[in-house]
Amino acid sequence: QVQLVESGGGVVQAGGSLRLSCAASGRTFSTYIMGWFRQAPGKEREFVAGIDRSGGSTMYGNSVKGRFTISRDNAKNTVYLQMNSLKPEDTAVYYCAASMIVTTTRPQDYAYWGQGTQVTVSS
Repeated sequence: QVQLVESGGGVVQAGGSLRLSCAASGRTFSTYIMGWFRQAPGKEREFVAGIDRSGGSTMYGNSVKGRFTISRDNAKNTVYLQMNSLKPEDTAVYYCAASMIVTTTRPQDYAYWGQGTQVTVSS
């Protein structure tokens, strides 16, 4: 099992940047595929970004391509989400998640979830 704790959320003006971090417990972090999802009030959970075990392959949701970057540091058991050119529609609770399957966009393929961190982008 792995426990995930997100940090780095906050309030930022449109056009600004934030960097989210997700710290994982346990010694097997490098065996997990990691993902970031977000959920705005009244909306379904949305895939944001995913990264494979080594960090060599990434994928992004269409709404964040070119603005967000996912990365990981297996030595620090941490995955990051660098968010640039933020827009008000990026406002949501952001969750990191871990999967043992494949790099996937489906929330049901991720077995472990953090508690979420709020990101609010003001216009």
